Amino acid sequence: MTTKNSVDVDVQGLVEIEEKTLNSRKYIGIFGKVVVLLAIIWTVFQLYMSSIGVMDAVKFRAWHLGFLLLFSFIFYPATKKSVGTRKLPTILDILCIGLSAFVIFYFLFTYDTFVRERAGENTTMDIYVGSLALLLLFEASRRVVGIGLTLIALFFLTYNFFGAYIPGLLGHYGFSIERVVNLMYWGGQGVFGTALGVSATYIFVFVLFGAFLKNSGFSDFINDLALTIAGRTAGGPAKVAVFASALMATVSGSAVSNVVTTGTVTIPMMKKAGYSKKFAGAVESVASTGGLIAPPVMGAAAFIMAEYLGVSYSVVLLAAIIPAILYYLTLFMIVHFEAKKMGLSGIAKENIPNAKKVLKDGGHLFIPLIILLIMLFSGFSPIYAAIISLITVVPAAAIRKNTRMSLTVVIESIVEGVKGAISVGIACAVVGIVIATITLTSVGLLIGNNVLSFAGESILLAAVLTAFISIVLGMGVPATAAYIIVATISVPILTKLGVAPVAAHMFAFYFAALSSITPPVALAAYAAAGIAGESPNKVAFESVRLGLIGFIVPFFFIFNPTLLLTGGTIGEYIYAGVTAIIGGIALAAGLKGYLFRKTYLVERILLLIAGISLMDTTLLVNIISLIVVGLVVASQALIRDKAIAAEVKVSEMEVSAIEEEREKETALVKD
Repeated sequence: MTTKNSVDVDVQGLVEIEEKTLNSRKYIGIFGKVVVLLAIIWTVFQLYMSSIGVMDAVKFRAWHLGFLLLFSFIFYPATKKSVGTRKLPTILDILCIGLSAFVIFYFLFTYDTFVRERAGENTTMDIYVGSLALLLLFEASRRVVGIGLTLIALFFLTYNFFGAYIPGLLGHYGFSIERVVNLMYWGGQGVFGTALGVSATYIFVFVLFGAFLKNSGFSDFINDLALTIAGRTAGGPAKVAVFASALMATVSGSAVSNVVTTGTVTIPMMKKAGYSKKFAGAVESVASTGGLIAPPVMGAAAFIMAEYLGVSYSVVLLAAIIPAILYYLTLFMIVHFEAKKMGLSGIAKENIPNAKKVLKDGGHLFIPLIILLIMLFSGFSPIYAAIISLITVVPAAAIRKNTRMSLTVVIESIVEGVKGAISVGIACAVVGIVIATITLTSVGLLIGNNVLSFAGESILLAAVLTAFISIVLGMGVPATAAYIIVATISVPILTKLGVAPVAAHMFAFYFAALSSITPPVALAAYAAAGIAGESPNKVAFESVRLGLIGFIVPFFFIFNPTLLLTGGTIGEYIYAGVTAIIGGIALAAGLKGYLFRKTYLVERILLLIAGISLMDTTLLVNIISLIVVGLVVASQALIRDKAIAAEVKVSEMEVSAIEEEREKETALVKD
């Protein structure tokens, strides 16, 4: 009982730390009730417009941006001094809220005249309003998303003006403030572009769905379910972390929030079991980051990918299945081999919940997810499927008394969903400035042409260069924003060399997602390090090692998209999946230096080479790789059997010696 209470206190403390880290604050009193009412109004508006409402797309995005700015200045203060619980926003916040309302309403009332009567020509007032809107957006981005993305967007914005002063290939003629503001705010390619459109439709609904599902008790159910599945096996706590984070991350779609949600329980468990702080933090950060690439509810970028590709979300979902399985299977086996290598045991039986009771108490919480999957694969739109699934959460939770959601919990879920939508929405709006700049200045085409010129006809070299660009651009940037930036530059490079569009986008998606664990700015790893009490850089570098499969697989599916369940037959998909899974296990054994026993250096090298090679689908390469794996397995088993036999022989000799000593002692006593 004491242990449980102490864990609860730790969780609460870490949640408060997360709130402060995100600069979020709460309100009490009358204004607190006003904030809740505004959150409910925005939620109802979004659900109505995403289902049966009709409005011009740009105007809907403007309303969405208006609510985003409103809640950004309400929840996220300008300085750390005003973090915490408050009765009212500060004077500066109120001023920003008022100006935000002005620029949005001006846009809404002027847009028809701007398009129909003035044919896209701006007045001086339009330019002033647009400039003010961009300033407010940058301030919201600084508060909500952080300085990383804000500086990147600011750099791209100023590049429009000062490109004329840059010598060489990166220079351009420069553009007037009228041209830039027109494109960024009044045109459909900047702030109100595709990214914000996806935020206004898909992302808001799915984030809200995740908040409701989490508060229904789903996260507790997942932790208990993971304990029953893997708790008693070798290194059980770490395997529980992999299972729990995998299942939870598929719903949350956020690496950092998933680290804080599940890591507060799993990281202390791993440390107590004997894992190092570095390893425990890395396991949690890698497992949580996998949620961005794992179906059914992937990171927000997956919906943007579907929009870019012009395909249904189910196509993206299917393409992500095998890579996600490889990612988590390899991590699971790394954890297993590490446990065996260290001689760690599982969790005691008395601390493992009863499987039947866990499923009985929480199994009904899977109903909304099952409905979501059925609807997605039946051809319904993701928005419609998410709304119907969202509606079923409260009735499904009500099946059992212990998961029943009160009105207070429902309201808390709405507010939590709104907060989750703010960070993604603001990032989508700001990244629109980057995309518009790339289009206006043709810098993306310039970088692409130079990469192509350097790489020649080599897809591999071009992929390595684009992966490097992706990692650099993704540093300290939310995965959604990182994907949009990376896709704009790298996808055209790969598709020009003949890579399938879905593979090129998934390549960009993977490296954008993995920026969460890639130093020097690895947000998920840093969050896990804080919980583990370890150096952030140590956890980040260990995370890269454990998540190595995530960096390897993209290089194979750009050559052969059968790993993405596209462009092949069912037989080819099964073949690609099976060989890749064997490769993942071999890679995990090579990384940890353990299979059935500790590996010799030669065995370890062979396992690493064969594991990577099995990601390829070339028959000859697979046959050779399977033979190599078979030889290592035989070597491991043979030497292990000899070692066991030697141990048995030594034990028998020891027993025999003991018996002889006893016989001598008995004879002496008789004499």
